[in-house]
Amino acid sequence: MSASPQLAPSAQKLILIVDDTPLNIGVISGALKDSYKTKVATNGEKALALASAEEKPDLILLDIMMPGMDGYEVCSRLKSDPATREIPVIFLTGQTAAEDETRGFEVGAVDYVHKPFSPAVVKARVRSHIFLREARAQLASQLLALNNELEMARQIQLSILPHSIPKLPGLEIAARFLPMTSVAGDFYDFIEIDEKHIGILIADVSGHGLPSALIASMLQVALTAQAGHASEPAKVLLGLNHALCGKFTDNFVTAAYVYVDLEKNLMRYAGAGHPPVLQWRNSTGKTAKLLENGLVLGMVEEATYDALEFPLELGDRYVLYTDGVLEATNSAREQFGADRFMRFIENHKHLVADQFSETFLTELSRWANQTAEQGQQDDITLLVIDFKHH
Repeated sequence: MSASPQLAPSAQKLILIVDDTPLNIGVISGALKDSYKTKVATNGEKALALASAEEKPDLILLDIMMPGMDGYEVCSRLKSDPATREIPVIFLTGQTAAEDETRGFEVGAVDYVHKPFSPAVVKARVRSHIFLREARAQLASQLLALNNELEMARQIQLSILPHSIPKLPGLEIAARFLPMTSVAGDFYDFIEIDEKHIGILIADVSGHGLPSALIASMLQVALTAQAGHASEPAKVLLGLNHALCGKFTDNFVTAAYVYVDLEKNLMRYAGAGHPPVLQWRNSTGKTAKLLENGLVLGMVEEATYDALEFPLELGDRYVLYTDGVLEATNSAREQFGADRFMRFIENHKHLVADQFSETFLTELSRWANQTAEQGQQDDITLLVIDFKHH
């Protein structure tokens, strides 16, 4: 196998030589004629015209010292034009001072060939930079394909999340889903039974990105199969665990499931390694943690789960969330944590569920000092459930 890339004749590249000295043009053309097509420009204006032609050069060898427009100016103009900025430019020069070379790199050149020219060096530099350009183009194409696939995955994932929030008399629900990347390992869904009864699941797959998102998509099918015992949270989690066990080895799923019975004014809850449900009582003005956790889903087929049952009181608020909320970290490496979250709930009890969700996520982003470039540190899902007057 050859140690260097070989260009097939059918892929012969075009090199634009820009120099005002016939002897230099002859030396360079002679070095390249067997491997490349060449065009020649003897001044900056003609070089710009040829570079912008329909058949654009794959690389430009550009003399610096020319009458009229010098090589620095030509290179600057090439790099400022979207149509030519990706064409690599190698400067031809007799100048060897560091400041001269630095200026060349600053205006966009990729390399230098010093006079007097060695045909072997010219050919080697051209071959190397043609190869690098093709490699960059291939990587860009692969990245574009990957981004397109991720966007398709994002659309698929969004399609399996609820398209609308259930509306039950006496119950107000708000939901927010914020993936860290294009796709996420967080998931939520509802089992709508009738206008008095509903099941609500929130789940978080370990890890991030596409593998976690694929596992999260499995939860929708698995949850649908639990509709027959939606009123029994422990059985729902047991069924989800059986459905997930054996399907993957490097991930696990935490989950919380609540069943709301507006006819009897009660809620049942069970968890699988998930952060506690936060309960704000209108009668006391205080927030408490509700926690009844079994093992995470998808790892131990024999795992069992238990449920808590408690009465619903008018004005109560319940908050379900994934650990991206509690583990959000500020510049001092301090996590947001449950206590801070509970205080926020108490201090913003007057906001309706939807307003509360927006206000809280804005505060969380501010507290973590997130910028658009940094993005968030984990997937975040938030469900707010308010028990109100019928």
